Amino acid sequence: MVALAAAILIAFIVVPLAGLFFHLDPADVIAALRTTAAQEALRLSIVTTFSSLAITLLLGTPLAYILARATFPGRYLVDAVVDLPIVIPPAVAGLALLLAFGRNGTFGPLLAALGIQLSFSTVAVIMAQTFVASPFYVRAARAGFAGVDRTLEAASLTLGMGPLRTFAYITVPLAAPALIGGAVLCWARALGEFGATIMFAGNLAGVSQTLPLAVYLNLESGNLPVAVVLSVILILFSLIVVVTVHATADRRSI
Repeated sequence: MVALAAAILIAFIVVPLAGLFFHLDPADVIAALRTTAAQEALRLSIVTTFSSLAITLLLGTPLAYILARATFPGRYLVDAVVDLPIVIPPAVAGLALLLAFGRNGTFGPLLAALGIQLSFSTVAVIMAQTFVASPFYVRAARAGFAGVDRTLEAASLTLGMGPLRTFAYITVPLAAPALIGGAVLCWARALGEFGATIMFAGNLAGVSQTLPLAVYLNLESGNLPVAVVLSVILILFSLIVVVTVHATADRRSI
C-alpha cells in the first residue's frame, strides 16, 4: 500500500510533464528557436535571472550570515519577513512592487523627478525575480552558516587570519554546498517567475517577456508548438537544477 501510494503521486507528477515531450516535434524545436520572440525571451531570461542572482548573492549573503550568527531584538520578525515572499502569491508580490515603485506608486513621484521609470521595464523584471527568489538563497545560506563549526573559525582567528580572511577561507568553503544549492534554487525560481513579473513588468517583447511569459503568450495566441518547445526548455533547466541541488546536498551530508 505504501509503494502504491508513492507510485500514484510520482505518476501524477511525471505524466503531465512527459505529455509535453510527447507533443514535441523535433522539427518544431528548430523552427521555434529561430523565431525572434523565442530568442529574445531566452536572452532576456538569461540576462535577468543572472542579474537577480548577482544581487541576491551580494545582499543576501551578509543577511544570511547575520540571521545565522547574530542575536538582536526582532530577529525572528526579520527572519519571517525574509521568508514571506515564498508564501505570498506571486501576483500579490507584483502588485506590491507596482504600488511601491510604479508610476503612481509610493516612490513613483520621487523616481519620476529623477527621470527613472521602473515599472514595465527590464529592471522591473530583475526586481520581481529578486523579490520572489532571494529568500530561497537566504534560507539555504543561513542554514549553511549556522552549520559551520565555530571552533574552526576560532582557531583561524587565533592564528592571525582576521575576521574577513577567516570568513573567506574557512566559513564560506565549509558552507559552500548550502550556498551553491541555495544559489541554484534562487536562479531556478527567478527563471520560472511569472505572476510578479507580469504584474510589475508587463509582457513586452524584448523588454519584459521572459520564457514563462512567452509560453503564456504563445499559448494564448494559438501557437502551441512554440509554447511546448519553450516549456520543455524550462523543464530541462529545472531538471538540471534539481539534480544539482540534490548532488550538493549529498556532498554536504558526507
